[in-house]
Amino acid sequence: MISTWLWSRTPGATWLKILLLIVVIAAIVMVLFEWVFPWVSTLLPIQDPTIEEAP
Repeated sequence: MISTWLWSRTPGATWLKILLLIVVIAAIVMVLFEWVFPWVSTLLPIQDPTIEEAP
């Protein structure tokens, strides 16, 4: 699940390692939702309607 390299380089006890990794994962998710996904959505035409309404 967690790579050995990342786990061995995280300082502290096990509970501190888990807490730090949760904070890092939350920060990565926040950056993705705040800046990366909106930027990508401007480059992709995924918001164009492809289904026409029936008369």
